[in-house]
Amino acid sequence: MSDQNVRNAGFTSSGITEGSLASSMMSREARSSGGGVPSGGPTSTLQGMGAKGTTHSSGFTSSGISGGSKGSHMMSQEARSHGGGTPKGGTTSTVQSI
Repeated sequence: MSDQNVRNAGFTSSGITEGSLASSMMSREARSSGGGVPSGGPTSTLQGMGAKGTTHSSGFTSSGISGGSKGSHMMSQEARSHGGGTPKGGTTSTVQSI
């Protein structure tokens, strides 16, 4: 995943850009969780990466998720909590798509 893709989606060091994919994700996620954006969800994960301005060590690549990476660990945890699979629209699939 490139830093530019994260910024282009609206996750920046100065916050989420109004009218962006990021703001749309944040709105949907907040509505589905009763008004707040949960820690560890797609929006907070991507915003954390955007705020730091670096995604190079996350393990999310154009070729897939790198073994032994933060992304790999995230995918494993999410799969365990969902009975063995990573759900469409979940943190791992959303971050990987961006």
